[in-house]
Amino acid sequence: MAIVAVSVSPLGASVSVSRFVARALLELDECDLQYEIGPMFTTIEGDPDEVFAAVRRMQEAMFAEGAERVTTVLKMDDRRDRAHGMQNKMDSLQQKLK
Repeated sequence: MAIVAVSVSPLGASVSVSRFVARALLELDECDLQYEIGPMFTTIEGDPDEVFAAVRRMQEAMFAEGAERVTTVLKMDDRRDRAHGMQNKMDSLQQKLK
């Protein structure tokens, strides 16, 4: 399972991009993936191929909303030695902060 931080943004659209981001997130809702929204990135958990397909759908949603150019930043943690996920990572961090 992979954990992916992704930021998909239209370029040159306007100062506010929230309508584009909302459209992309509505598309992500249609995918069967766990995700969390943050102020700068959305974190998605799942099979890498499914995550890549979801990110592509998010990009296309921005174009459908009227963007002429879209940039995507993606960071992936694909761990194969043991099961892990977003919650496992957060639990581990919380334990170390105590």
